[in-house]
Amino acid sequence: MPDYKVYYFNVKALGEPLRFLLSYGNLPFDDVRITREEWPALKPTMPMGQMPVLEVDGKKVHQSVAMSRYLAKQVGLAGADDWENLMIDTVVDTVNDFRLKIAVVSYEPDDDIKEKKLVTLNNEVIPFYLEKLDDIARENGGYLANSKLSWADVYFAAILDYLNYMTKTDLVANHPNLAKVVDNVTSIESIRNWIDKRPKTEI
Repeated sequence: MPDYKVYYFNVKALGEPLRFLLSYGNLPFDDVRITREEWPALKPTMPMGQMPVLEVDGKKVHQSVAMSRYLAKQVGLAGADDWENLMIDTVVDTVNDFRLKIAVVSYEPDDDIKEKKLVTLNNEVIPFYLEKLDDIARENGGYLANSKLSWADVYFAAILDYLNYMTKTDLVANHPNLAKVVDNVTSIESIRNWIDKRPKTEI
């Protein structure tokens, strides 16, 4: 069995899909949490000077979606064929588009500009994405692709806390099909065990 390490800060955010996938497959991994003080010295040792980073048998790789896709194949959560993989990828990329649109506003340093951007985000962007994703989940019976569990569901459930943190809301509260997606993931025993034992962090 490969030796896995996940390098990230002491937060869920972009590292949590990796941790969920490894946990789902019952693949042991070192959950390496880097402090802000440690990061400057470690940054040059990372492939692109950023995290999360996945280390597999001593080889470090970056890009959170690519790493998640790789782990999904290792744990049996990829599609059965190219079309199924395309359906999964379109959803994951859509979720990431959504995350980036939220992050641009959440991390806006100018308060006046942020207030203006929040109006569009809350009134247009968030409702649009949630409605579309909820429709996808409804059409797929509580899953985000191919009417069965895939890494798209795990990715969404794992990153939701971070999205909720940035938007200061419960994004799936009024979207029952997306809530079902999350429940379908978090009720899996191996993932539930990870959630119960992981460090408690706000993000």
